Amino acid sequence: MHALNTQPQQANLHRINPKQNMHRFYQLRIEPTLFEDWCLIRRWGRIGSNGQAKRQWFAHISDATIAMQKLEGAKICKGYVAR
Repeated sequence: MHALNTQPQQANLHRINPKQNMHRFYQLRIEPTLFEDWCLIRRWGRIGSNGQAKRQWFAHISDATIAMQKLEGAKICKGYVAR
């Protein structure tokens, strides 16, 4: 069962370069599901649009957190910055 005080984890990143007409966002969020597992939700696209989304499920929050940290690190290496 999930801990009662567990807060959703999330990271909001963006990459803006007006010279290249680049205005992108990337959002990572971990949420509990109804089936006592964890869902890592990734959203990305152009700032101002709905963008795209992908979900990935994990049995333990620690696995979801590790996956989120790896994705966040990869995006930061590509030039994204935290909002």
